[in-house]
Amino acid sequence: MMQTAAPVGTPIGADAEMRDLLLGAIPALRAFAFSLTYDIDRSDDLVQDTLVRAWTKADSFRRGTNLYAWLFTILRNLFYSEQRKRKREVEDADGGLAARLTSLPEQEIRVEMREFQKALDLLPFTQREALVLVGAQNFTYEEAAEICGVAVGTVKSRVSRARMRLIESLGMEGSDDIGADALTRAALDQA
Repeated sequence: MMQTAAPVGTPIGADAEMRDLLLGAIPALRAFAFSLTYDIDRSDDLVQDTLVRAWTKADSFRRGTNLYAWLFTILRNLFYSEQRKRKREVEDADGGLAARLTSLPEQEIRVEMREFQKALDLLPFTQREALVLVGAQNFTYEEAAEICGVAVGTVKSRVSRARMRLIESLGMEGSDDIGADALTRAALDQA
C-alpha cells in the first residue's frame, strides 16, 4: 500500500486527522470566543487565527491529550494579545452606537436571555471566563485552570463567586429560580 506524501508546505503533524479534529472544535471555539469578545466578527476572526495557529503548530500538540484545552489556550492567548494591542483604542465609549443597534425583544426568552447577558457582562472578566469554561463549555475545573494558567482552587472560587453574583444580579434566591433556558441552568448549576 503506497502512502501519499503531504502537500508541500504542510506543517509537521498537520494531517487529515488533525484537520478533522480542528473542524470539529469550531462550534466550541466560536462559543468561547464570543463569550470573550461579544462581537461575532471579532470572535470569528479569533477562531480563524486560532485554527491557523493550531494548524501551523500541529507538531506541538501531543496526540492523546485534550485538544479542546490546547485550542482554548491558544484562543485565550490570542485574545489577550489582541487586547494588549487594543488597549489604547476607544470604541463607542458611552455605548451610544451600540444602543442604537439593538432591537426590542420579541419573546420572553429573549428578554430573559438579555437580562442574563447583562448580568454576565457585569461579572469581572476572570469570573466570567471561568464560569463560561466550566458552566457552558463543560470543562473540568482542572482543565479550566490549565487554560487560564491558574490553580484549580482559583477557578473554583471564581466560578462560585460568579454564580453567586449572577443569582444576586438576576434577583433570584438560588439556582432553582432559573427558567427553562439550558445555557443559563448550565452556567449556574454546573458543579
